[in-house]
Amino acid sequence: MNSLPLAGALEIGGLPLHPLIVHLVVVRAPLTALALVLGTLWPTARRRLGIVTPFAALVVLILVPITVAAGESLKAVVGPLPAVERHESWGRMLLPWAIVLFAVAAAQWGWYRFGRPRVVEERPSLARVVGLAIGVLAVGVSVAVTVIVVLIGDSGARAVWG
Repeated sequence: MNSLPLAGALEIGGLPLHPLIVHLVVVRAPLTALALVLGTLWPTARRRLGIVTPFAALVVLILVPITVAAGESLKAVVGPLPAVERHESWGRMLLPWAIVLFAVAAAQWGWYRFGRPRVVEERPSLARVVGLAIGVLAVGVSVAVTVIVVLIGDSGARAVWG
């Protein structure tokens, strides 16, 4: 059986790091997006999740560049195959969305924890507008992150198995 020489690739225990840690992103990003949407649509969930949603988004934000670096390391070993190039181009799209996911999750938590209680009594219409804007952003970024993760995963699976 032929195996790839992985000298030079980021590894853990002789295995390439990318396929090991990519699953953390594949699972955590959509779950964080789901938590953000739940926090938008269900106030009880938002209160119970509290700081967990922005913390999970921060973890995604930290994991994405590590996963990309590990993927680049693996690509150096595998070579610039068209399927790998396609996967890489999809993968590079996730970091900006991970940044926005974190920013919106932090804004949602901060608004409902600190901002809204101060504003709602004096300017209820402003409180509704800000809540609506955060909600629209939360749903939009959540859909975008989930779709991009699916497209990245599909292109990665095709690169490996196609």
